[in-house]
Amino acid sequence: MKLAKNDFIEIEFTGKTKDNEVFDSNIKDVAKTINPNIDAKPFVFCLGQGMFLKGVDDFLIGKEPGKEYKIELKPEDAFGKREPKLIQLVPMKIFVEQKVNPVAGAMFNFDGRIAKILSVSGGRVMVDFNNPLSGKEVVYDIKVLKKLEDLNEKIKSLNEFLFKQDLKFEVQEKNLLMQVEKQMKPFIEMFKDKFKEIFDLDLVVEELVKKTEIKEAKSIGKKKESMEKESKKD
Repeated sequence: MKLAKNDFIEIEFTGKTKDNEVFDSNIKDVAKTINPNIDAKPFVFCLGQGMFLKGVDDFLIGKEPGKEYKIELKPEDAFGKREPKLIQLVPMKIFVEQKVNPVAGAMFNFDGRIAKILSVSGGRVMVDFNNPLSGKEVVYDIKVLKKLEDLNEKIKSLNEFLFKQDLKFEVQEKNLLMQVEKQMKPFIEMFKDKFKEIFDLDLVVEELVKKTEIKEAKSIGKKKESMEKESKKD
């Protein structure tokens, strides 16, 4: 059966540039050449939902599970073309305030945006906010291990992708009941439309009651019951 949008698949992949420089992989032996401490494992994602590179996403729709594919992508279908407007001058005082020393070639995180220092001259620093892979043609070797069929596995994998944790949930008819901590509830509820689109389930988010809160409630209940009994004696 051919793969379609909203199918969940498990893959092994390696991404490299045209000159064979590996920049990403979830295959253990390959991944450790990039980062010895990486925790490499098969990747599960939903097709057509922006969970992986769009060029790869588009290619896999209509293909078959259990096969290997080589996908060659132009910059516009991969990490985008290089944009001159993303090369900017940043005042040296920004680095001084953060107590860091900008050096040409170094990479820094600017409020979630990774940027490369191109040059340092006086009180000005030239910074490149383009993705390091922008403007490059890339190649992905992908093996589609399997297509997920179990609904609970699909929901679990989407939760891990979106929220980076394994959340407690239960499917009841057309509802998806999810228990989360109080501070997470508004954030989780932002994805109601996404769960509806993918699973055709209405997301119902409930606050998770902690064991300590249950114990406290029981303790208060016992005290109240004891006080009522004492008052009746009087």
